[in-house]
Amino acid sequence: MPGLTIGDTVPNLEVETTHGTFKLHDYFNNGWTIIFSHPSDFTPVCTTELGKMAAYLPEFEKRGVKLLGFSCDDVQSHKEWIKDVEAYTPGCKVAYPIVADPKRGIIKQLNMVDPNEKDSSGNELPSRALHIVGSDNKIKLSILYPATTGRNMDEVMRAVDSLQKTSQYKVATPANWKQGEPVVISPSVPNEEAKKMFPQGFETKNLPSGKDYLRFTNV
Repeated sequence: MPGLTIGDTVPNLEVETTHGTFKLHDYFNNGWTIIFSHPSDFTPVCTTELGKMAAYLPEFEKRGVKLLGFSCDDVQSHKEWIKDVEAYTPGCKVAYPIVADPKRGIIKQLNMVDPNEKDSSGNELPSRALHIVGSDNKIKLSILYPATTGRNMDEVMRAVDSLQKTSQYKVATPANWKQGEPVVISPSVPNEEAKKMFPQGFETKNLPSGKDYLRFTNV
């Protein structure tokens, strides 16, 4: 089957986790969710990432975003691993569930397999994949890293802020945008409509082409 990507609906799989067994859509509960996979328990980069995710959890919760981790080991292994995670990142609490997937069936359906990484038995391992899922259970953004490169949680947070902002208004966020900075008005919005839609006003940049497509506003 083709891999899940932006715009696809996450299948409503039943998963076994450190917080019990449930179906994915029940966990999403019509809200925003970040699902993220890790190659294996008790591995160095993954241990740092789970701790960072836990440290950022209060900020994600402020934005109404849930977290759901995935790793190919079993639940008991996850629970033992969490002790290491919390010890490495003092003050963090892994309060989000971690899915067990020892047979690798779930990660394959969620497009979270790294074809270049295998365990000692030759089984495929999860990639360092992350999907941000919207309230409609569809994937809004995907980030895929190899096992050797840890994720930047500030970028994940920035991406969430952008997705939530652009789901509310007909805008897009420019390069390196951060929460509170000006956004650009979507090209599909004519100037006359933009004046009504953004009564606070907007700034049109003068460009060599003479085209007025780069319009900044604050929302």
